[in-house]
Amino acid sequence: MNKTRKRQTRFLRDALVMGLALLFLMPVIWVVLSSFKPNAELYLVPPTLFPKEPTLANYQSALTVGHFATYTWNSFFVATMSTLIALLTNSMAAFALAKYRFVGRQALFLLTLATIMIPLQVIMVPIFLVLRNLGLTDSLWGIIIPPAATPTGVFLLRQYMLSIPDEILESARIDGASEWGIYWRIILPLSIPALATLAIFSFTWRWNDFIWPFIVISSEQKATLQLALARLVGQFGVDWSTLLAATVITLLPMLMVFLLLQRYFLSNLTAGSVKG
Repeated sequence: MNKTRKRQTRFLRDALVMGLALLFLMPVIWVVLSSFKPNAELYLVPPTLFPKEPTLANYQSALTVGHFATYTWNSFFVATMSTLIALLTNSMAAFALAKYRFVGRQALFLLTLATIMIPLQVIMVPIFLVLRNLGLTDSLWGIIIPPAATPTGVFLLRQYMLSIPDEILESARIDGASEWGIYWRIILPLSIPALATLAIFSFTWRWNDFIWPFIVISSEQKATLQLALARLVGQFGVDWSTLLAATVITLLPMLMVFLLLQRYFLSNLTAGSVKG
């Protein structure tokens, strides 16, 4: 009897989880299916979920809007370089805060965390003025460099690195390893789950970023995909079928990154919870 009750409870729990997952995925499912609909079918009443006359014309139109290949490359370059710089800078800061003992370490860590409460809108103008003085406006590097180092990344990596035993580092120092060697050959390999998690977050943030590229970039050749999507919204109307197809295309790189790194991401959910 107990086994039967456990099966029923497990079935209800799984059904509830599947139902909630489907509920949250419905907008994405609708966007993907609607991207194959002709424009007139999007205005049917009542609306339909599955396309009655599926077509790839929307994707052909999306791929030929402006310089789509250039937009895609710009977004990929910005997201990739921002992620690499974020992994390097944040991991260095996290290593210092997690494994070194120095005066003011906790205060510096708390100060770093406090910057999370500062919204981008507050520091947007000063950062833009700095970029203008450095000649980085209307440049992809002007998008990449300012948001590369994040307090969220430092916190995530620092908490994970606290779980790495100090004895491993001390043994490496006794064997003659340099501090850079300890960081590069020990800390980074052992922190792969946390690094993969930060890589997913960083790539997603930079790929979806609109406000900062909108402020920094002024030329068409330097535009990212998010700016290109915004320009599909015309003054007198919106080509919804093309916009939906372009939106689905922009989702694919993020999906690929998550699928490649998900096993590290999932393993990090229960790791690195040691208190500092």
